[in-house]
Amino acid sequence: MNKAEMIDAIAKDAKISKGQANDVMNALEKNLKTALRKGDKVTLVGFGTFGVSKRAARTGRNPQTGKPIKIAAKKVVRFTPGKALKDAIA
Repeated sequence: MNKAEMIDAIAKDAKISKGQANDVMNALEKNLKTALRKGDKVTLVGFGTFGVSKRAARTGRNPQTGKPIKIAAKKVVRFTPGKALKDAIA
């Protein structure tokens, strides 16, 4: 499911216009990004938790040449599914 399909589904389920559903999705994305940038966790009970973790610098290998390369440290987004989401998939 892509973003447009998700917006259509939200509009149908919530009985709102596609424009309003689009505004909801954009607001969710904006606020999620803002919270994660500040280092906060975002917990949606039953759905899951978004958080930021640090990935340490490491040495990798170029798959074509086999030469070692340095991979810089960076922050990555992590998602941990909630119980309700896990149960829905199982």
